[in-house]
Amino acid sequence: MLLRVAIILQTLALLAAPVTAGLLLSSPGGRALHSAAAYTVFAVAVLHLVAAVLAWRPGGGSPRPILYAAVFLGLTLAQVALGIAQVKALHVPLGVLMFGMSVLQLSRVPIGNRVPGAAGAHPAPGPRARL
Repeated sequence: MLLRVAIILQTLALLAAPVTAGLLLSSPGGRALHSAAAYTVFAVAVLHLVAAVLAWRPGGGSPRPILYAAVFLGLTLAQVALGIAQVKALHVPLGVLMFGMSVLQLSRVPIGNRVPGAAGAHPAPGPRARL
């Protein structure tokens, strides 16, 4: 559950970043807002990595989300460096790629502990009654 929440927060932070980038181009206070969005993306990427480790170790889940979270944190650091260096030709496409990756990862994380055939799952349809 914590992993899903971390990825939702990450996706929302990545959605806010281009909005604040637009403000950066159009208003005097945009630089501070875009900087805050970048710090938020970084903080949530670290939270995502911690959540992935916690989901794996005590929960006995797959270690694959840890690799994804670590790569994502690396991409976040590269994104920040490119933004500070003002390399927009790489900064903007990398941001789009990161948002797409986050949405894709969100679609792959199961909701709760639902397992097909487990309690609470919908039963298989039985034979139809004759009318």
